[in-house]
Amino acid sequence: MPLHISAHFHEPTNTVSYLVWDSATNRAAVIDPVLDFDAKSGRTGTQSIDALLAEAAKRSLSIDWTLETHAHADHLSAAPVVRQRSGARSVIGADITKVQKVFKPIFDAGDLTPDGSAFDRLLQDGESLPLGSLRIEAMATPGHTPACMSYRIEDAVFVGDTLFMPDYGTARCDFPGGDAATLYRSIQRLLCLPPETRLFLCHDYKAPGRDQYVWETTVAAQKAGNLHVRDGIDEASFVAMRQARDAKLDMPALILPSVQVNIRAGDFPPAAENGTVYLKLPVNLL
Repeated sequence: MPLHISAHFHEPTNTVSYLVWDSATNRAAVIDPVLDFDAKSGRTGTQSIDALLAEAAKRSLSIDWTLETHAHADHLSAAPVVRQRSGARSVIGADITKVQKVFKPIFDAGDLTPDGSAFDRLLQDGESLPLGSLRIEAMATPGHTPACMSYRIEDAVFVGDTLFMPDYGTARCDFPGGDAATLYRSIQRLLCLPPETRLFLCHDYKAPGRDQYVWETTVAAQKAGNLHVRDGIDEASFVAMRQARDAKLDMPALILPSVQVNIRAGDFPPAAENGTVYLKLPVNLL
């Protein structure tokens, strides 16, 4: 099989980035790249994405795309670093415009035009991109956010935050534009894929009783054992569970810096007149 997948785990944010490529042509894509960010000091770093790009170089891969599954609330995207070093074009679901329209006023982002133009390519559900001899199929899976997009390549689907490992459950739905009923239907769409379909997750938090991080599962495993959406759990039960659970969750530690950067495709806001870049912390809005 020409599809190859290499996972890169970023433990500070519990995020998994992927380098995927077609071995027949050495054309590659990066999925959900992470920029290192220290919130205490405001300093950025590229150690995580450096390691991923070093592997791509070692394998003589040409990176065509940076695929974002959504505008993440828990880490800053390293898509601009990937673009600078490889020329890769940034891709996200077309409904990112909904997210931009919500957060533009929250962050007083006067530089942002909420039409998705910060990204190179917006994908609608069912559209596809070439990856050498392979195809990347876009599968809209909203619910966690309105713009969540899963990417199917051969027998693998990269589901973002839509699902976690079966012993951990599903994504929260209490961010602006999130909706538990929509998430349930998106998950059911994924679970209608062939049972052997591999699902690659964007996060793992080591569920109680498990000592190792894991980020690959299957449709069959999710249907049989997911804490929140296994076979037999209906939509109403899921929505009630998700809403009650979400009401008790804290905001992600990096949601304020992450979202204002990620709706700009990983770019920071423009520098102020003094040449310094600032991130905004809206008070009492989230």
